[in-house]
Amino acid sequence: MKIAAFHHQGQPAVGLVSADLASVTPFELSAAENALGALTIVERLAAGQSLPALLPAVALADVKLTAPLPRPRRNIFCVGKNYYEHAREFAGSGFDSSAKSGGDIPAHPIIFTKVPECVVGPDAAVEMPAASQAIDYEAELAVIIGVGGKGISAKDALQHVWGYTIVNDITARDWQSRHQQWHMGKSFDTFCPMGPWLVSADEMDGTRTRVRGYVNGELRQDASTTDLIFDIPTLIETLSAGITLYPGDVIATGTPVGVGIGFKPPKYLQAGDLLRVEIDGIGALSNPVR
Repeated sequence: MKIAAFHHQGQPAVGLVSADLASVTPFELSAAENALGALTIVERLAAGQSLPALLPAVALADVKLTAPLPRPRRNIFCVGKNYYEHAREFAGSGFDSSAKSGGDIPAHPIIFTKVPECVVGPDAAVEMPAASQAIDYEAELAVIIGVGGKGISAKDALQHVWGYTIVNDITARDWQSRHQQWHMGKSFDTFCPMGPWLVSADEMDGTRTRVRGYVNGELRQDASTTDLIFDIPTLIETLSAGITLYPGDVIATGTPVGVGIGFKPPKYLQAGDLLRVEIDGIGALSNPVR
């Protein structure tokens, strides 16, 4: 199933997207539940409850999609340097505070987080901050946790995945380098476009899908999640070893080679650019830069 959060006639709603992507059927939810987006549905299903009743379908063209998780329950877990070629690309950029001699490829997952308030939805603008002149893009597959837990083994990890969505891990590279960690440069307002909806794990295989990133129609990034250094089960095992995961938690799995910092000179984002991320089995997420 595909679950979207959206505004219809000025009100937030959550619903099932039709297979032909022509319509969305809202769930009968309270205003408070609708404000949580798809989190309400993920939590219900994780608890073994049935889906809520459905209201009449509306045309997808008549709604405004928002991020499927407009405000995640807590910070988004993110993974740095998780594709081999991107790890080498970033280590050679001069901006990688984690790189050491001979250590371009990490031995263990590099985990950082983005604050929930940086999430925006499809077609929402990525806003250029006055504080940085080095804004970059990162196309990524994001994992949505269904059944939570702690101490989850890699062999059982996929049973804890509810589904997937797309994120663009926008980054202020100068801040990322200056502060010797990645949280601040990753968490500026509007720096986590997400969408267009959540796709359940029974509809796609996130361990074998293709991630593509475009800037102004130019293909910059193109890779398969089979190329991840640390696969999805390993990431879940690593995170849950000491942290309890909850339904609706988001794990952004890393970005392929082709980010702006990898070009010489770097191709940083400019106002007026159009970003697009496509992932097979999910769809596309587009955002203008303002």
